[in-house]
Amino acid sequence: MDPVRNPYAPGAGTEPPELAGRASLLEQSRIAVERLRAGRHAKSFIAVGLRGVGKTVLLNRIARQARESGYRICMIEAQEHKGLPELIVPHLRRTLLELDRMGALAEQVKRALRVLKSFLPSLKLRYADAELSLDIDPERGSADSGDLESDLATLFVAIGEAARARSVAVGILIDEIQYLTESHFGALILAMHRVSQAGLPVLLVATGLPQVVGLSGEAKSYAERLFDFPKLDALSEADAADALQRPAIAEGAVWDEAALVLVRKITHGYPYFLQEWGYHAWNQAVGPRIGAQDVRMATDIAISRLDESFFRVRFDRLTPRERDYLRAMAETGAGLSRSGDIADRLGMRVQSVGPLRAGLIKKGMIYSPAHGDTAFTVPLFDEYLRRTIPVWRPRDH
Repeated sequence: MDPVRNPYAPGAGTEPPELAGRASLLEQSRIAVERLRAGRHAKSFIAVGLRGVGKTVLLNRIARQARESGYRICMIEAQEHKGLPELIVPHLRRTLLELDRMGALAEQVKRALRVLKSFLPSLKLRYADAELSLDIDPERGSADSGDLESDLATLFVAIGEAARARSVAVGILIDEIQYLTESHFGALILAMHRVSQAGLPVLLVATGLPQVVGLSGEAKSYAERLFDFPKLDALSEADAADALQRPAIAEGAVWDEAALVLVRKITHGYPYFLQEWGYHAWNQAVGPRIGAQDVRMATDIAISRLDESFFRVRFDRLTPRERDYLRAMAETGAGLSRSGDIADRLGMRVQSVGPLRAGLIKKGMIYSPAHGDTAFTVPLFDEYLRRTIPVWRPRDH
């Protein structure tokens, strides 16, 4: 069929033509957004899930919801080698300057700018002084102690008070939140706790890998009462069918039932992979029907593309010992692996592989669903490892 009319959109954070299976979470976010804007309590939330379930897509959609409701949005992507202050301060500065331009002088807005000015010297930010300059005197004694937990909380409260003075709300959206260090995560949780206690219009929506739930509890014991942690998973058979069928019908094509079943079986219903298979099956099909044979022809192309990009970019970040650890995991398949079993396959003691495991969790390659259990954060990565390293035996450690 005509590749120009191909409706499928495989890509990092690219919104698919049909955002199937996420209606309930989008409704949850809409209610939270509207409640907070109306001055009512709304619980912030952190959506968790494996790679390829559409976390970034969802966050972008929520950002659009909030902007349409008049929110001022601070949207960042957490990174392994950057701290939270470095990432968020430029967005907070922009937000406060926007609030400052909204109308007549508001003391709460000016105070928030002074507090931000006080906060800046304690940070070692990689920005030109001019880029973060504020033509205002700092507020001495506010957010300038050098203790991030205390200072960030003071700054967030000041920003919330400024937003309330302008009758708007602020949305802080963070992707890949699992990359925050425990101390920075704890400071963020405390800041949102103070904002919530004061009833200020600041909403945090974040996405991250499944280990975020445990990390938040380690950072602050009350995190599970402060946030909801909705889980994003693979799509059901019906939702996976909708994700493929509805865009095709809109373009005058249709999927055979057998083709839909086959794609769901191969991809396990993960949204990113559904888009990849849908894209290549469309290009293989003569049309207007997409059949099982089109899916089979598309599979080799889709796997090749994933191996060269989606999987390869993660594989290349691994050390030889980390690759060994994951390849040992792949021997047990895609499900849960016991730490002891992995150590046995590597010919090592459990205590000796602990640092390897911790490093892979930090890199976002694996997570621990329960004590002693390990699982991949990247769906189908076990199959990729077996393709890439078909004959494997552990190296000497």
